[in-house]
Amino acid sequence: MGLPAILEDSELIDAYSEAVIRAVEIVSPAVVRIDGVRAPGRRQRNTESEPAAGSGSGFVIAPDGFIVTNSHVVSGARELTVTGSDGQRHRADVVGDDPDTDLALLRASQNEGHLPFVTLGDSDAVRVGQVAIAIGNPYGFECSVTSGVVSARGRSLRARSGRLMDDIIQTDAALNPGNSGGPLVTTRGEVIGVNTAMILPAQGLCFAIASNTVRFIVSRLLRDGRIRRSYLGVAGQKVPLPRRLVLHHRLPAASGIRVLSIEPGSPAESSGLRQHDIIVAFDGQPVTGVDDLHRLLTEDRIGVRSELIAIAGADRRQLSVVPADVVDRSSSRSREVPR
Repeated sequence: MGLPAILEDSELIDAYSEAVIRAVEIVSPAVVRIDGVRAPGRRQRNTESEPAAGSGSGFVIAPDGFIVTNSHVVSGARELTVTGSDGQRHRADVVGDDPDTDLALLRASQNEGHLPFVTLGDSDAVRVGQVAIAIGNPYGFECSVTSGVVSARGRSLRARSGRLMDDIIQTDAALNPGNSGGPLVTTRGEVIGVNTAMILPAQGLCFAIASNTVRFIVSRLLRDGRIRRSYLGVAGQKVPLPRRLVLHHRLPAASGIRVLSIEPGSPAESSGLRQHDIIVAFDGQPVTGVDDLHRLLTEDRIGVRSELIAIAGADRRQLSVVPADVVDRSSSRSREVPR
């Protein structure tokens, strides 16, 4: 039947308040403010004589000083400082950075291994409508708390690198500049997301990277210092396919990727793929646009021969390609981006 009918509205409000207070008491000691000094050439305001400082939020996930935050919080910073809820400041170094999921892992130096830390929860268990609490440092106001509900799960959001991020949690817990990188938590004090973006001027449209994504990315950053992904070496754009071609070749979708350019010496060039070909499938999976191809080009595809289906004019071409490892991330973002 739910809550006993004898509960008054005031008691319900008190119960809600106690739940939020309990979660904040558990999590807030592990939330840090991150300040960075931008490297020369990344000045945010041309009137400044010194490189601009950026700031954001993060949270400690292990007592030896590992901190999760957003990639865009630390991007381009030549010096990073983290300040805990107790006011202690530590220099921090970037352990790994993945702009494609907007996540970064830092490690605070000069700590004695006793930093408060939080637990990553299971974002797959999150239910729409449950209470969500955001903690961060908006506009420098340290350890600010807002609460709301989980508005939706499984959203997609484009990272600043151009890749589409999947499994994003939508919430109406208010976020502001400076909240980026802070935790989104349950009333039990478990982190279910990393606050990453808001849509302005809309009200109550805020987004967090799911904790299960965070767990996977952090494990890889600890192991390799980066996220390994495969690449083909093409630049292209999504285009519709004529209905007659879709029917004639029994294609699963009515769109694909028109190849605009091919990087010399790349796996795509070695496969025989040509400019103006339209990629419609990779390794047996339909490819309707660049985002589909990005999702398929994962670490486990590196060095594995795969089938590539392309349409050239009215002909169907079946090619064999061996995706390679993306070593230089900056160059990888120029290889396969939507236009």
